[in-house]
Amino acid sequence: MVDLQRRIAEHQSVVMEGRDIGSVVFPDAEVKIYLDASSETRVRRRAADLEAAGLAVDLESLRREIEERDHRDRTRASSPLVRAPGAAYIDSSDLTPAEVEAALLKVIERNSST
Repeated sequence: MVDLQRRIAEHQSVVMEGRDIGSVVFPDAEVKIYLDASSETRVRRRAADLEAAGLAVDLESLRREIEERDHRDRTRASSPLVRAPGAAYIDSSDLTPAEVEAALLKVIERNSST
């Protein structure tokens, strides 16, 4: 997958998201952002998405799934989840979608002007 992602970006600018994009796939990217949110916030957001789709939600099971995935991703041998060197950190826990967008654009603008 990494080779394919790199080939896609060979001749054009790209925006990609993923848990290893800035640390493994594109460690020399012009702009790297580590977008984070507390597990409580992520549980709440995911539950709202599932409920909006008409699905029943067990918050404790959902919390456990999210925390287990985070643990697996942070401790895996290949491409573990880490904040890439040079990546701007944005904690979206208490931000609205519009505020997240503004924060992302601010990082992009700041990095584009250097």
